Amino acid sequence: MDDAETLPDYGDLSRKVVSVAAGEAHTLALTGDGRVYSWGRGMFGRLGTGSEADEAVPVRVKFDSSKEKVLKFEGIAAGAYHSLALADDGSVWCWGYNTYGQLGFDEERSVVPHLMERFLELGSPGSLTDEPETESKTPLKVRAVRAGGMMSLAIDNHGALWMWGNGPLQSSSSSEGGFSLASSLTPVPVYDFYGHTVVKVACGNEHVVALVSAGETYKGEDLICYSWGSNNHGQLGLRDEESRLHPEIIEAFNQDSRWAVYEIACGAFHTALLTHKKRPNDKLESICWTFGLGDNGQLGHGTTQNALFPEPVKELPQNAYLVSVDCGLFHTAVVSSAGDVWSWGMEKGLGLCPDASFSGTDAGDAVSPRLISGDGLDGPKFEGPVQVTCGAAHTVLVAQDGYKLWSWGRGRSGVLGNGKLIDCYSPTIVLWPPLAEDFKQEELRTVSDEDRIPQNDLERLKIGDRDSKMMEQTDRRLSLAIEEIKLLKSRLSIMERYASIIHGSIFGRPFEEQDIPASLQGSGTFDVAKEWDNMLESADQNQLVRLEVFYRNMLAGVTDKKMKRRIQEIIKECLHSSTKQD
Repeated sequence: MDDAETLPDYGDLSRKVVSVAAGEAHTLALTGDGRVYSWGRGMFGRLGTGSEADEAVPVRVKFDSSKEKVLKFEGIAAGAYHSLALADDGSVWCWGYNTYGQLGFDEERSVVPHLMERFLELGSPGSLTDEPETESKTPLKVRAVRAGGMMSLAIDNHGALWMWGNGPLQSSSSSEGGFSLASSLTPVPVYDFYGHTVVKVACGNEHVVALVSAGETYKGEDLICYSWGSNNHGQLGLRDEESRLHPEIIEAFNQDSRWAVYEIACGAFHTALLTHKKRPNDKLESICWTFGLGDNGQLGHGTTQNALFPEPVKELPQNAYLVSVDCGLFHTAVVSSAGDVWSWGMEKGLGLCPDASFSGTDAGDAVSPRLISGDGLDGPKFEGPVQVTCGAAHTVLVAQDGYKLWSWGRGRSGVLGNGKLIDCYSPTIVLWPPLAEDFKQEELRTVSDEDRIPQNDLERLKIGDRDSKMMEQTDRRLSLAIEEIKLLKSRLSIMERYASIIHGSIFGRPFEEQDIPASLQGSGTFDVAKEWDNMLESADQNQLVRLEVFYRNMLAGVTDKKMKRRIQEIIKECLHSSTKQD
């Protein structure tokens, strides 16, 4: 083994992505050292950057300065237009759209992370029942957060599930008169699971799926799968289209089932689950089950029909062990332990809506799994897969043990994080780690660390530090250049609008590229008199008439304005002289 292989990499955790979450058109990433990054559409402040501007590459989310030095984040979640982050002290931070109270406080939106103080005021659900006094005083600490649509969810250290925002909340107002969604900015516990442990939860636009222990505590593969909420497309998997306010067991995955559910995901109106056989003496077999809305092939069953109960995605290879699954608005994606990725649903499983103008012989929805190939230096597979996540119309994959990210699908507003604003129909590299981020290695070492490092390795580290500083300077120059490009693009956009308004007023049609004068195209200079003569010479009768009318009206307006101002001056002079005589 050579020296390069033994040299420790002190910056790994800051570059390593351990979790990703995708909203309607934005993505969050969590690093191993507890930092949160975001990119994509900034509308409603969902990126947490302090503005509503889009970000085409990952940027770090800044939290309250008084807390930032001690806060290390260990969980992230993304709803349609809002975001959540969970710190290691159990505090929950929220930002983005908040019309339904999904941020846990009473404001329309927040462009920066906001500490959700309402959790600090609550005790565990046990404290609201007839539990002993000592039990009721056990402090509540959130250990997981999830989000979807306009709702937010959290699981605390007692295994209780909390919900807030707009969803199937068990409030007093929604308990009578049948099923209806309710809104709350205060977390509401799901009392149905009292005495059990909620292990995992996922939610779509209006429905929720949870894995809950059969007994009080989780003992391995004793999980039962529950669902509740809106069921107008069969997304609850309960063999009908009747919505539920309270959780019900999906019978295919009850306590007696031979299948153990280990991953759950919800799209807007469909659900996906990953299972393997419970008995350890059986061959390890992974199966993806889907149910709910199937209009765009998002169920992967080879049809566009809905499914009212879980059905396996049969065209996935039987020998593949699936490690992650997620659902977008109208598409689904899975990744195997070997690094194979499959996707299905709208526009060949890309999730793209029809207005993306995806054309060609392979256009159309994928009703069965489609293998997504890397098609790059890394080959067709994505080695070291970690997680796949789906937004409304894009997909993000974390692989190479968290050190590399790919994305594909809709790219407008910088959603893909590759610095571009175009749709991509095959995986593209996310610009990770961020160019402007300072990953200085010396901050991660102490003097005592240097004392323990062999001299040869220390020299290599010093050389690496110098290279790091040079890269930092280059990154800063790139950041300045990017800002300058943004400014120029803004100015160009304003100029284009101004030119189009003037051109439309004169010629009665929008300004197009062929309307740029020849002298300006060729030399960069513009001879007004010459171009005016050329324009009049080439104009037909109708154009000449329109020009005459336009300029006659314009001159009449100027003459009229001059006359009005002269009249005003005369009146002022008369009033002034009259005042003097008095």
